[in-house]
Amino acid sequence: MKRTTLLIAFVLVAGAAGLVQAGDIVARPENLTFPDLSFEVPDGNAMRFELANGTPVYIIEDHQLPLVDVTVNFRGGRYLVAREMAGLTELISGAWRSGGAGERTAQEFDETLDFLAANLRANIGDVAGSVSLNVMSKDLDEAMGLMMDLMTRPRFQEDRFAKANDDLIQAMKRRNDDTADIERREWDRLIYGDNYWENYLPTTATLDAISIDDCKAMVSELVRSDNIVVAIAGAITREEARALLEKTVGTLPKLEQALPAIPQPSHTPEPGVYVVNKPEVNQGRVRIGQMGYRLGYPREFDLLVGNDILGGGGFTARMMKKIRSDEGLTYGAYSRFSFPITMPGTFAATFQSKSSTCAYATELTFGLIESMRTAPPTEGELTTSKSSFIETFPRTFESPARTANLFAQGELLGRPQGYWQTYRANVRKVTGEAIQNAMNADLHPDKMVVLVVGNIEEIMAGHPDHEARMTDFGEITTLPLRDPLTLEPIAD
Repeated sequence: MKRTTLLIAFVLVAGAAGLVQAGDIVARPENLTFPDLSFEVPDGNAMRFELANGTPVYIIEDHQLPLVDVTVNFRGGRYLVAREMAGLTELISGAWRSGGAGERTAQEFDETLDFLAANLRANIGDVAGSVSLNVMSKDLDEAMGLMMDLMTRPRFQEDRFAKANDDLIQAMKRRNDDTADIERREWDRLIYGDNYWENYLPTTATLDAISIDDCKAMVSELVRSDNIVVAIAGAITREEARALLEKTVGTLPKLEQALPAIPQPSHTPEPGVYVVNKPEVNQGRVRIGQMGYRLGYPREFDLLVGNDILGGGGFTARMMKKIRSDEGLTYGAYSRFSFPITMPGTFAATFQSKSSTCAYATELTFGLIESMRTAPPTEGELTTSKSSFIETFPRTFESPARTANLFAQGELLGRPQGYWQTYRANVRKVTGEAIQNAMNADLHPDKMVVLVVGNIEEIMAGHPDHEARMTDFGEITTLPLRDPLTLEPIAD
């Protein structure tokens, strides 16, 4: 009712203003016509320049608001941390910005930033990190001084470090509260192997081994002039940005030694059904999948569009239509094909269903995967999916700050040259036959891992109206629930 009223009001007002004539109003929404979408990919090369020391910078001038965004991206992250010190990057991220810097205590640092109305953030992720600043252009020089102190003289003040440590422990205590957390943790173990850095997770013992000096040492090791790419956007000219950065990030020292390469997974996942018992829940979580591929894989776009049709496209996707809409087994059923820049991603189909119908929903999921391998998608599916990729593509560059940082991160991590310029053309080239061939070549249902978290007794019993049972999909292996603080298996 409200939407109808608003539409009528708009038409009346527009008509009164002479913007809409009676003959301009179409009979039905599907009769509306729109001009062709026109969008040019920003030119990364035109944004780029180098400081005197060789540090790359990407800049976009934007004078609509008197604000400037500066992001210093650096290589290195969790993959560099030894297993016995797991949690180091998490503690750095928790206490780096909050712990003060330079001559200022944490409280003084907070107050100075608040006075400037500046937003300063710092974190380290799996393979890279960043320090980013948003501030009024008139206060940029002073705020950059604070940013430099944070990058070169972080304090990790003891009380803030202790709070970050306690926050992490409290989060660890909740590791088994949500079946989604259990699912993610055990999935990574099954796909990448227990001895891969992705699975070096913090415990109370590893946190006890980490000191403030360890945090300072890692920051000092990574924030170096030849290990960063800078993005800057806002009310600043190219010449002003160069002058500012030369006297700040341009003075950073170089790496003492090259960073180790990111280790690639060597584990081969064992197909089968892996179950984790969580008897107090009445729904099971199921994830079905395999190791995937890196960005730039030859059939990447065939797989991306194919996955969108299978389970990535929301309510237009086959999994959602069949498992949710037709069968009513779940609120949501999805699939995802990830293509990271630095290491292979995964393919995974996921859903959550009542314990008794998990096996039936699993059977349907395998059937839908097989349907993608044995026949091309329909023309309607293909058109809908490709149009979605192409028409939402401009959102990738929705703000100057995001755009500059996208190109900066791409150079930092090694995104292939011209990736964004050819993205839509690569989507347009995808055919139904190419999708079928890619799905047949690159998805291997007989080698997939099936992970189930929930009330295993009820899940294994299945549903009386359906013949499917979890034993239909491979040998059953029980995985132990792990102690949330030690990650050691909990004895039955």
